Amino acid sequence: MHGDGRQDTGGGRTRARVIPVVGRPPWLLPLLLVLMGLAVNLLTPPEVFLSAPFIAACLVAAALWTFGGTAAMVAASTAVVLALLVRAGLPPAESTARLVTNTTVGVLALVLSRVLHHSDISVASAHRVAEAVQLAVLPVPPGRVGDLGIAVRYEAAQAHARIGGDLYGVERTPYGLRLLVGDVRGKGTGAVGTATVVLGAFREAAETEEDLAAVADRIEHALIREAGQRETGAGRSEEFVTAVLAEIPAGEAGSLRIVNRGHPPPVLLTGEGEVRLLEPDTEAYALPLGLGDLAGASGSGRTGPVPFPPGSLLLLHTDGLTEARNAADAFYDPVEGLRGRHFPGPAPLLDHLLADVDAHTRGHRSDDMALLAVMRDPGPPEPPAGGDRP
Repeated sequence: MHGDGRQDTGGGRTRARVIPVVGRPPWLLPLLLVLMGLAVNLLTPPEVFLSAPFIAACLVAAALWTFGGTAAMVAASTAVVLALLVRAGLPPAESTARLVTNTTVGVLALVLSRVLHHSDISVASAHRVAEAVQLAVLPVPPGRVGDLGIAVRYEAAQAHARIGGDLYGVERTPYGLRLLVGDVRGKGTGAVGTATVVLGAFREAAETEEDLAAVADRIEHALIREAGQRETGAGRSEEFVTAVLAEIPAGEAGSLRIVNRGHPPPVLLTGEGEVRLLEPDTEAYALPLGLGDLAGASGSGRTGPVPFPPGSLLLLHTDGLTEARNAADAFYDPVEGLRGRHFPGPAPLLDHLLADVDAHTRGHRSDDMALLAVMRDPGPPEPPAGGDRP
């Protein structure tokens, strides 16, 4: 038996994938995702329906369980989703679409399980599948909200692909467009579970809390509550999330607000080519989410309001961007990488960043990277002087 989970038979000529059954924590992840999804949906208003954990559970089961176990998980997940949809009372069209999506992913999970069972795939391949599961947990934001263009990228490290804790969220709320980018401490199944808690709390609080700092507080309370429920003596300080939240208020076309909880500061690009970091005032620095109760008189992490006129771009990112190193062990600097550059939209900005980081590191990054960019549409061009045709 190899340390990576491969088994040699027949003198080492044939290698079979080993399906974890007991004694290894990852095999519990599908059950934990279903229970977490059930808890989040029961603790939030009925009309707020989160289906990502159930989709993720089917895919994780395909990667870690036998075909029979995967089929049981698909059936259980579909039954739970159906019950929650009946409880939510969503419009028939939306309920049908969500149920069809869950069923389709379930069928794909069964096919994937069968392929993995009959192929020469090692546990490393299961890790890549689990990484794709993390992407299923992340919400898919709209490409446009009003005069704001939105783009996201999630890039896994090319080496040692694994389940990570980088996350992002976008919510259109009565208070404007609200954004979240975060990074869970550590990797593995626990990080995915924590990311699910953060996204569920963000989605609910963003709709109901008028103050952006209160949204961060609600997420923190959810993390502390979740940690307390499964605390085993290690202490709550073992689990925390660095995060930055941004708000582009409705009806305030020229401003945005930031709350930073121990996360790399956002980057603002103006239409004139200026690039700067949006850092909190010295007295406003705050600890990461989950550690606020250790801070005493901690700051709020507030920055703003910050001018955000037409043509401006806001970039939120995880530390996989700023901690990318080159051969000389120098970190990547997004301010220098973007200075003096102009982009027609958020997607070209992110494409440029990914290419620039890849060139900086020569393709050897050691951490995942989540990027979220928002651009306010440029204003109409000014009419030419004189206004008359020659």
